[in-house]
Amino acid sequence: IIDEEQRSGVAAKEKLKKLKNSVDTLTLTATPIPRTLQFSLMGARDLSVINTPPPNRMPIITELHGFNEDIIKDGLEYEVSRNGQVFFIHNRIDTIYEIEKLLRRLCPKVKTAVIHGKMEGRDIEETMLDFIRGDYDILISTTIIESGLDIPNANTIFINDAHHFGLSELHQLRGRVGRSNRKAFCYLLSPPLSSLTPEARRRLKAIEDFSELGSGFNIALQDIDIRGSGNLLGSEQSGFIADIGYDTYFRILREAMEELRIESGTCTSGSQTESSDRETKVRFVTDVQVDTDFEIMFPDEYISNISERLRLYKELNEIESEEELAVFEQSLTDRFGPLPQPAKSLLDIVKLKWMAARAGIEKIILRQGIMMAYFVSSPDSVFYRSEIFAKVMGFLNSLKGEVKVKQKDTKLSFSVSGVKSLPEAMELMKRLTMN
Repeated sequence: IIDEEQRSGVAAKEKLKKLKNSVDTLTLTATPIPRTLQFSLMGARDLSVINTPPPNRMPIITELHGFNEDIIKDGLEYEVSRNGQVFFIHNRIDTIYEIEKLLRRLCPKVKTAVIHGKMEGRDIEETMLDFIRGDYDILISTTIIESGLDIPNANTIFINDAHHFGLSELHQLRGRVGRSNRKAFCYLLSPPLSSLTPEARRRLKAIEDFSELGSGFNIALQDIDIRGSGNLLGSEQSGFIADIGYDTYFRILREAMEELRIESGTCTSGSQTESSDRETKVRFVTDVQVDTDFEIMFPDEYISNISERLRLYKELNEIESEEELAVFEQSLTDRFGPLPQPAKSLLDIVKLKWMAARAGIEKIILRQGIMMAYFVSSPDSVFYRSEIFAKVMGFLNSLKGEVKVKQKDTKLSFSVSGVKSLPEAMELMKRLTMN
């Protein structure tokens, strides 16, 4: 069980998992790191969200301000006037005592204390115990108080230079207050927003907007949007998939997960029939390339608006079922009239790609009456050890004379002559996948 998971590095967590071959892991966090959250969102890890707060808790009022002495003074005096205590977060040890002098000047009657990571452990402990007992009104600290503290009497926190903190840190620091039935306040102090980077502005806006109880999950979703979801197998816990694009990345990821489930047997419930049924639903390639001399498009005269054509191409590319394709076709007919032949062929190509993907084919060339199909290029793919591959090869071998099977290096392909139309290609592929 890993608590405060966002504070642990990848290497540390992996080391714990290697203590035993089969380890069940439970991680607890208010704000999961982007990669952990992404694993959960895509189904690689189970996710549970605790939405019910402890009784009598109230949302923390969060405000974003510049470093304004009047606002700081008002916030300090209000909290002290109701016999409460204040955290003031300043994460620079070299200037932390200057902040203490400033606060004493603004509020001469308050009692202040300072803690930071360079102090002796015993001194930090004594200062914290004195603060808990109420000997001090204001605790000026670095982020060492970020987690593990429960001081119900402290219900105001100032976070100086808030633009330098990550979303998770800001949410954790804000969580140091509001731990009783009193209204709590969090003041984020930063330079003018116009002088900050776009990412810093988004972080501060997110932490200000999501101040309700149990908003950690929403903040983590914002964090993954700002920082990216990171590398799945490397040490980076955030970062963008800039080179191949989001959609392609997750199509590849889904395929890899499905292959692993088949390989490990985790996708079955014990029945060999179920294993076979589920295996047939797996697409062994992420996208099938089709090279053809048939006209496949939405003609200009059918959809004249270029932007709309591009949007429809994108929508068509995201369709994944016969039902969705039928709805899409009906929508085209309702809006633009009966489909011309090139548009019908385009929809047929989508169906052909689906069938080819199920058969482990990643490229089809359909030209001059000859159809050539290329199987998965990686010889290590689980496809070549699957029941589907055995059935496909059995069917191709039964068509001696009609089909030529060829292997060059590690690439396996077959060709068929006399395929003069898309319906004929689809019929052949249908026989291949249904056999």
